[in-house]
Amino acid sequence: MNQNPHWKQLIWNWASIIFGNALYSLAVALFLEPAGLITGGATGIALAIGRLTGLPVSGLLFFINLAMLVWGWVVLGRAFALNTLASSVLSPAFLALFEGMANGRVLTEDIFLCTVFAGLGIGVSLGVVIRSGASTGGLDIPPLVLNKWFKLPVSATMLAFDIMVLLMQAVFSPMPQVLYGIVMVLIHTIVMDKMLMMGASRTEVKIISSQSDAICAAILEQLDRGVTILHGEGGYTHESSAVLLSIVSNRELPRLEKLAHSIDPTCFLIVSHVTEVSGRGFSMDKDYL
Repeated sequence: MNQNPHWKQLIWNWASIIFGNALYSLAVALFLEPAGLITGGATGIALAIGRLTGLPVSGLLFFINLAMLVWGWVVLGRAFALNTLASSVLSPAFLALFEGMANGRVLTEDIFLCTVFAGLGIGVSLGVVIRSGASTGGLDIPPLVLNKWFKLPVSATMLAFDIMVLLMQAVFSPMPQVLYGIVMVLIHTIVMDKMLMMGASRTEVKIISSQSDAICAAILEQLDRGVTILHGEGGYTHESSAVLLSIVSNRELPRLEKLAHSIDPTCFLIVSHVTEVSGRGFSMDKDYL
């Protein structure tokens, strides 16, 4: 069998890990540190200790990531730990690089703009890295562990950990920075959640029609989507009828609706949002017989 898909996925995952960590570190260097914002996660702990002791944030972040990495190795497995190992090294390395390149220069002194762009940058970067099967290390790992143990949502538990770190920093931080920090955490949590769902959501369509054979053939030929034929029965008439089930992308839904109504204007359509679909034609290549 051709192993190209495996290698393509592997290369894509590593490229995503590198890009995600670079973007994360860039957001910290350009917006978080210059504005004196507080944040959650391992970065927030490193920033807080760095401001109190004067120690380099990149070095502190490396040691925190290393401790969390060991826990992730034990609970989540070697494959996850090896991917996260890259992040545990790349994130502090990129941060040190960008701190040196910035050399005290700032893009803006507006704390609101720093809050928004830091939240966007961190949210996108976390989403990219987690979708690749890794994390940026640090306090990203405990939510993944809790998700494995108790099936708790990653975004919700990550928000809880971030708020706890923010509250610890609130003791010695100015109140505006605390409030803006909470806003930033909310922004990056929402953005990360959207990133994790991006490309995974699909639309489920059920069609009940007297012209089910024609509609089924049209979906297979014109949309190139699979169709499952279910057998239904009318609750009032007790007449047997075919129920067509198909999963399409959100962009394909209008085409499917027009196609079905062009064949049978009186057909009955049920449209449902599906959060994730796996299998051939979606998470796997199509297999034509």
